[in-house]
Amino acid sequence: MAATHPLIITATPNICWLKPEVPYPHSVDEIVDEAKRCEEAGAAIFHIHAEGRWVQVIQALRQTGLIIQCGMSSLPISERMEVWEQQADMISMIVSHHDEAFVDLDVHVLHPREELAEYMRLCHQYYVKPELEIWHAGSIWNMQYLIDKGLLPAPYFATLFFGWPGGSWSPPTLEEYLYRRRLMPANSILNVSIMGPEQKTILAAAILNGDHVRVGTEDYPYLNGRVSATHEMVKEIAELAERLGRKVAKPAEVRAILGMGATHG
Repeated sequence: MAATHPLIITATPNICWLKPEVPYPHSVDEIVDEAKRCEEAGAAIFHIHAEGRWVQVIQALRQTGLIIQCGMSSLPISERMEVWEQQADMISMIVSHHDEAFVDLDVHVLHPREELAEYMRLCHQYYVKPELEIWHAGSIWNMQYLIDKGLLPAPYFATLFFGWPGGSWSPPTLEEYLYRRRLMPANSILNVSIMGPEQKTILAAAILNGDHVRVGTEDYPYLNGRVSATHEMVKEIAELAERLGRKVAKPAEVRAILGMGATHG
């Protein structure tokens, strides 16, 4: 598929689940500073965990032009209500179950379709765009369920995950990427996340196929063999896109592509 949209880069400057010792911004000021660096390097979406400080982090990030995407989809809805109440731009939601095996942490969380429907009700009520986490083909079945029920409006912004360890693992290969993207519903805007050294190969394929990319310490903290800051990885992937003939999207362009409203004041 030809690249019909400029490349959307999502930055993920969060804990590295496989190597928690990797440094990442902790304080609100550090998070905002990294956000500004990522925006300057070419990111349009800033995926953040906030670590229990949703209100402070969301409000502080509004001094940037970035699209604020709030992660930690393993948390129950009750622990994420501030994301909707603050009308963050986007919220991540896994459309299957969490089954992940990290260092000193196993994550097992069920997400029944009733919960997915409640996610969509809240997104509609508070005008927050869902980012759909697609871990395997069963995730796509649940996504189609929400579409068929009239709960999920197009366009659909979905991130395909590869190489994340645990029972939701899928192989970080070009074959798996191409297979899963063929299953996605029409009107899907696809993003990719790879945890492992195969990252660059699949990200390059995504750029060439018209899809979008996610990079940062959370996904894979290495750049050319060394631990790097998220903004450095954003800069590198933006330069790769330029070499491959793909323009990098600005936040305002992404809002138009995803059918989102204007930035909050």
